[in-house]
Amino acid sequence: ILHETVQALDFLHSNNCIHRDIKGHNILLTENADIKLVDFGVSSQLRHGNDRRNTSVGTPYWMAPEVIACEQQERSWYDSRCDVWSLGITAIELAEGDPPLSNLHPMRALFQIPGNPPPRLSRKDCLLLSEFVSQVLVKDIEYRPYANQLLGHLLIRKGAEYASKAKHELRKEILRQRIYGRHRRQPEITTKHGKLKSHKRYDQNNLNVDDLVTLGTLSEDIIVDQLRRRFEVDQIYTYIGDILIAINPYSSLGLYTTMKQKMYFKQSRSHKPPHIFAIADAAYQTLSHQKTNQSIIISGESGAGKTESGNLLLKQLVFLGKVPKSNLEERILQVNPLLEAFGNAQTGINSNSSRFGKFLELSFLPTGRVTGAKVNVYLLEQSRIVQQTKRERNFHVFYYIHEGILSEERYREFHLDSDSRKTHKYLNLDQDDYSTRLKNLKMYNEMKNSFNTVGFQNDETNAIYSIIFGILHMGDIIFSEVVSHDNTDNKSKIVDLAPLYKASSLLGVDPHDALECLLENSVSTRGETIIRSNSVIEASATRDSLVKALYSRLFDWIVNKINGLLSYHSRNDHLTIGILDIFGFENFEYNSFEQLCINIANEQIQYFFNQHIFTWEQQEYMAEGIAMDLVEFTDNRPVLDMLLSRPIGLLALLDEESRFPRATDKSLIEKFHGNIKSKLYVRPKSNALCFGVMHYAGRVIYQADEFLNKNRQVVGHRVMKLLRSSQMPMVKSLVHILMPENRNNAKGSYEYGVQSASRPQQTAATYFRHSLMELLQKMVNGKPQFVRCIKPNDARLPRIYDANKVQKQLRYIGVMETVRIRQQGFSHRIPFQDFLSRYSSLVFKYSEKIYFTREYCRVLLLRLNMTGWALGKSKVFLKYFHVEFLSKVQEEKIKKIVIVQSCVRGWLARVKYKRLRRELMSSVVTLQRYVRGWLVRKIPGNSDKMLVDCELNSKHKYVEEKADVCRSEVSTPWGNVKMRAIPHHNIKKFYENNLWRCVEKNNLDKPHKVTKTDANVQIYKPKEESRKQSNKDLEPQFYALCSDLSRSHSSSSSDARVEYESHENQRSKPNTGESTMRVYLDSETAAYNERLAKVNQSPTADEFEGPYNFRKLLRPTAHPPTESLRKRIVSRGRLYDLKAM
Repeated sequence: ILHETVQALDFLHSNNCIHRDIKGHNILLTENADIKLVDFGVSSQLRHGNDRRNTSVGTPYWMAPEVIACEQQERSWYDSRCDVWSLGITAIELAEGDPPLSNLHPMRALFQIPGNPPPRLSRKDCLLLSEFVSQVLVKDIEYRPYANQLLGHLLIRKGAEYASKAKHELRKEILRQRIYGRHRRQPEITTKHGKLKSHKRYDQNNLNVDDLVTLGTLSEDIIVDQLRRRFEVDQIYTYIGDILIAINPYSSLGLYTTMKQKMYFKQSRSHKPPHIFAIADAAYQTLSHQKTNQSIIISGESGAGKTESGNLLLKQLVFLGKVPKSNLEERILQVNPLLEAFGNAQTGINSNSSRFGKFLELSFLPTGRVTGAKVNVYLLEQSRIVQQTKRERNFHVFYYIHEGILSEERYREFHLDSDSRKTHKYLNLDQDDYSTRLKNLKMYNEMKNSFNTVGFQNDETNAIYSIIFGILHMGDIIFSEVVSHDNTDNKSKIVDLAPLYKASSLLGVDPHDALECLLENSVSTRGETIIRSNSVIEASATRDSLVKALYSRLFDWIVNKINGLLSYHSRNDHLTIGILDIFGFENFEYNSFEQLCINIANEQIQYFFNQHIFTWEQQEYMAEGIAMDLVEFTDNRPVLDMLLSRPIGLLALLDEESRFPRATDKSLIEKFHGNIKSKLYVRPKSNALCFGVMHYAGRVIYQADEFLNKNRQVVGHRVMKLLRSSQMPMVKSLVHILMPENRNNAKGSYEYGVQSASRPQQTAATYFRHSLMELLQKMVNGKPQFVRCIKPNDARLPRIYDANKVQKQLRYIGVMETVRIRQQGFSHRIPFQDFLSRYSSLVFKYSEKIYFTREYCRVLLLRLNMTGWALGKSKVFLKYFHVEFLSKVQEEKIKKIVIVQSCVRGWLARVKYKRLRRELMSSVVTLQRYVRGWLVRKIPGNSDKMLVDCELNSKHKYVEEKADVCRSEVSTPWGNVKMRAIPHHNIKKFYENNLWRCVEKNNLDKPHKVTKTDANVQIYKPKEESRKQSNKDLEPQFYALCSDLSRSHSSSSSDARVEYESHENQRSKPNTGESTMRVYLDSETAAYNERLAKVNQSPTADEFEGPYNFRKLLRPTAHPPTESLRKRIVSRGRLYDLKAM
């Protein structure tokens, strides 16, 4: 097929015609197996052979890189060699069934083909075809061959040689498919001028792009329409380069299973559909490869799904770095549900709105294993505890615990009634139905499980419950004014003391002290303390400040406890991945001080996004000399200056007014109107106590009621004294806990907000400004990944896509500008030294000398066949898919390196083991040699009576010839073994009162104990001359005669004698040599009997044992051999002395 196609291309090119759409679908086979090239709809006629074209047209997967570049680069061109590239892709299609990148969307394939290296044939059984593909698929058109040059290739020549045989096989295949049918593929999508064109039968839904950067034409309507198409088929995630857009589906889609987690485990982002798990995997891979901290920034409106996205990111990160056989993964995953119970609440637009900011950091080892977690919290909405609007509720934990305690029938323990759901002021039960109570009970059980999993003790959880119910009872205290005759006292009283006593009991404080704390106030002036009564408003404010301080400190205690249980600090766990889940942008009917702080925080996040994506990137283009069209964007820096600058910023003016005791909300508004001159500040037309701010997401009107009181946030001395006097250890510890308001203040007090005349008060606005600085510093220190959450509708209903609502969000988060800069710009700017240090091992040899220069970076990029990059003065500019490709190549190389390292480490371990084994054996032999020498030296002068002297005789040669006799089988108590030569140290002495032998041949399996007299009979006395010579040389050679074994082994009346002696040349050397066994048969028994008679003169074991029983060292057990020992002895073929066993 390739031979005929090359001939067809040669004919076309010789007639100045370019096909421009070579692919398998355009190559037809007739019934006679003739090859036909068809479909000249996009072909072009050239004026001459060297003519060029610059129209981007063809089928995406088969298009040459220079053809694709013509759509975006005006100076790009191509000639007839573009068909040669398509021919190479067709060759891969014929061999593997599909072209490269066929699993991607066509527009995404068009985006990746120019940046990726040329594809290669994955099959290893077609070497000639692989060589042909490598020669044809050359990205540089100047080095790509022409069609007529391919006719001389070996593969094409062989195709001509085997043409008849190939036609025969093709005809058979055509006949088979006519009979049984053939597989019909859907027509491919073609493109012209960057626009996709499909067959009329093609499913239009497949035209949805998963990366907005691949769109040829950009407009807000096109982007909104693309997101709508994907949303309608449950594709809620879409890329903008390396940025993820997530649309909240308000329903469960089954996209977060374990199988999905495995799909996004160390995968290239372009190889899988967009997913929240892919962002986690990208951050994890960047941390593993570059060894730099990472951060994932989640932003969006309230109700857009930020909290759920954060939970999914945490789930995937823990999965990627999980530690085998450890419950750390489960403990970390239970942190978010626990914090959501205490820090989330239902608002008018979100049933699970975060009422605090959270930056969760996961610590990792350089190997990628997660080691712990740390939580940083910002700006808990304390006012929600004491005040909720009609459509809002208090924090979730109040409802969870209340329902759980009632279901467990523990209500008496916390001074509750069996039906007390509607009696607590702090519990807004707007939806007190059965389904809500059932949900609260379920969440209570999950919260208890989270406490246990993270590591809280039962007494700690019970103390938390007591504080929560103490707060509920404290909120039920109602104050009334004390009526006097002159109405000048302005005193207050408590209508019902029952809630006070219940709260005091649960908090461990004295009820009388609590009563005085609420109804009286003390002021210190000039060394004197003046006590005065509180009015109803002042008493209510004192109660609320007590409750808010108690709950906020409890929340921080829980956070500190979690950090103490999950933080793991070592010398190597300095790598972190942070997940920012902060409250979304809010615009309610009534917006107060909390909404102002929340929206300022979102302004700061948007500013960081603009700086990272637009400002810093474009500044580097100009500094490094990169020619790039600048992208205009909406900068929200003026809004932040108006809100945060000093001394005339809005928060600075609020702090200044809060220091005046007689300041009012009206005086605050007048100060705002008189000092803030920015166009972004909106003055009301009436005299209402409100003002407006033009945020990046739109105009928000704020009501100034309670701005001063919420900003002051003062806790009285008597309140702190009351809590300090508590009998509950936890309540007492909450007073001394370092509050988050002072964590940014090195000299801050441990009692934030306590009234003092000696120092100015730290306000909530001051703390909030410091928290923003700390949060921004954490984001700057790590490489950020962005997730932009979109809210599809305000009704929170599934499968409803409000195009106007989505378009408004896309506009203020700058999606259009982001798409443009991702299309034109470079998302990664890496210094030369870091780039070469990180990737030099991919192309350079170990012996090559590398310098951190521009030219070496160029060589590295060219050797990797990468295009679309740029080199500045000191940095390499890469697109996001370049970094993905480099990471993939580096990962493959690391896998190969790990295999080589494992083999080398195994070889080194085996060498070390053999060396240590030799040293150990040498040490054992040395120890045994010294022990035997000591034994010999401790034997008395006549000790050689024990040694059997078997003199060498003229039968020495006869014994060597008959040596096989000693290898015949002998019956032993543990079976039949071969009798052979045994080293002398295997012949053991007999222990007194503990000797074993076989008494009869027919009863070998029943050993019995031998008496001391019988044992001595078995030892032979050496000759007098041999004894003297042995005493002289101190030769540690032992000789024994196993008479019983000899008799049982011998088949005749002759005795088999086993002797151990050294060679003649070794007997002359003292204390050296190895004993050698000699076995021979002696028919003359006279001399044998004479020597046997002298055995009674041999010393006993006690006579030469000495003070140390070294024989037990050589044979530590005195018991008969076990079954396992018998099997090992038999398998090794050794014969041990039965009596010594």
